Order: sequence, then C-alpha cells, then structure tokens
Amino acid sequence: MNVTPIGIDLAKTVFSIHGTDQHDKVVVRKRLNRPKLLAFFAQLPPCLIGMEACSGAHYWARELTKLGHDARIIAPRFVAPYRKSSKNDDNDAEAICEAVSRPNMRFVPIKTEAQQAVLCLHRIRRGLTKERTAQINQIRGLLAEFGLIIPQGRYHARHRIPEILEDAENGLPMLARRLLNNINQRILLLDEEILAYDREIEAMARRDEQAKRLMAIPGIGPQTATEILASAPDPRQFKSGRHFAAWLGLVPRQYSTGGKPRLGRITKRGDKYLRTLLIHGTRAVIAKLADKNDQLSEWAKGLVERRGYKRAAVALAAKNARIIWALLMNQTEFKTQPAEG
Repeated sequence: MNVTPIGIDLAKTVFSIHGTDQHDKVVVRKRLNRPKLLAFFAQLPPCLIGMEACSGAHYWARELTKLGHDARIIAPRFVAPYRKSSKNDDNDAEAICEAVSRPNMRFVPIKTEAQQAVLCLHRIRRGLTKERTAQINQIRGLLAEFGLIIPQGRYHARHRIPEILEDAENGLPMLARRLLNNINQRILLLDEEILAYDREIEAMARRDEQAKRLMAIPGIGPQTATEILASAPDPRQFKSGRHFAAWLGLVPRQYSTGGKPRLGRITKRGDKYLRTLLIHGTRAVIAKLADKNDQLSEWAKGLVERRGYKRAAVALAAKNARIIWALLMNQTEFKTQPAEG
C-alpha cells in the first residue's frame, strides 16, 4: 500500500486514521484500538505521520519513529483551520493528514523519555506549590472570619499562623483552632516535599554541563535551566535568538497593515511555565541592579528608568532567551562585559 501522509487522531483506546496517496486520493480511513495500532504501521513502508500534541503524543511519535516512519507532532491550533466540517475523530484525522503535508507547517519537537522525566519533576513540584498556595489562602480566609488578618505572602503566613494558633487570648474557638492546625500541618508537609524536589533539581543541574553553562546567565537558576533543557527543542531549529524568544512568547504581538507596523504586548505563546520562570528570574536581577555596573546591568537600569519595572523585566527575559539560544547554539560560555566608558 503506497500511502503518505497519514493523520492519526490520538485517544485512549480507539484511534482514527486517515491516509492519502501521492495523488491525494484517500486510501486509508479506519479506526484501530490501542493494541493494533503499532502492528498496523509495522506493515506499512516508511511514511509521513502526523498527530496532534496531546497526552501520549510523544510516546507514539517515538514508537512510530522506531518503525522507520517520519512521525511529527502538530499543535492543535494549527490543525483546526484544516477541519472541513463538524468536529469528530474521523474529521480530526483528515485535518491532521492535510496539515502534516503542508510544506511550511510548524511541528512540536519530539521529547525523549529523559526529557519527559525531568518535566514530570517540574510538573509535580508546580502542582504542590499550587496546593500549598491554596491551603495558605484557605487558612487566611478562615482566620479573617474571626477578625484575624494575615498579610498576603507565604512568608507572612509561615510566621503568623503558629503565633495565632498558640495565642489563647485571641478568641479563636478550640474547634477552629484544631482544624486550622490540621491545615497548617499539611502546609508544613508540602514545604518539605517542595524542598526535596528543589534539592533534586539543583543536584540535576550541577551534574549537567549545559545547565551549568545556562546558570551563568543572570536570572537563570537550576529550575529555569533544567526546564529549558527539557522543554526547548534543538536550537538549530531556530534561525536566530529572536525566533527562540518568539517561540517562548516574549516578542511583541504584531498587528500591521497598509505598511504601518503596530506592536503591542508580548504574544504569550509557547510554554507559560517556562516564560514565567524567565520573567521571575529577571525580576530578581532587577532588584539587585544597584550593586552591579556591567554592560547588561547598565542597559537594564536605563530600561527601568525609561519604561518601568515590569516592561524592563519582560525585556530582560527576552534578552536572556536570546543569550540562551546563542550559548546552546555555539556551545560557548557566558561572559560578563564591563560597562563602556
């Protein structure tokens, strides 16, 4: 059977497949359950296979690549314009088949098992931090019902909650005191779990030469370095550092027409978590600019004065993204440049 390309609509148990030949004639349109999927593709000659980015997409892409096929992952928003009718599994497979054959289509890089394992660590840690924040907000809200106010922030809560629970004169009923103490104990357990994952990430970064090279950049710590190496594709897939910054959503959104350019806020495309790490890192850098006099710090100081703190943090994150691309692309070390004059 001469079939290429093929679109697969991934699912948990039943997969829809749509394939055409070199004349765009439909030659495959069927559904397969999970155990039969790889057996079906093992019988086919090497062909181009497309699938949407979703849970399990990287696993199937790796398995199909082992069989000699050219497996590619497409972001769902790039598939939607090719869907001709109502949304269902068969129509989705047809749209994926059409999208993967487009010469200028953008694809999601296939991650290795090791990269996905690192991302598991980051996602579990992120889930724990969200849970801790929710628990702190809950205990703040419950204490406010009794007229006991805690300022916002984890560190305020860490000091004030034990003081409130131990104060027998604040009018807090014993039942509420016991229940809130249970929540506080849960917060302390979450602190220990998060700290353990932080130490594991730091140890992982110290063992990786690429991560150590990235951590030399101001504002890049172990979390950001390991997340970049696990999430970002091969730097050779980007034409320049600006293309890498655009992949992260750190370039201005453009709405230009009639030859008149209009630039707005950043696009916020790509990985939100990675972009957040980069911006939080630059905020820490800007907070300590007063003690620095290198070229990058002087540029950031001037930017803060001209455009304000928040815009400067985002601009510095975009600059860091370009530096990251250059270091990974050229395998060089980051060197601090002295200020001119």
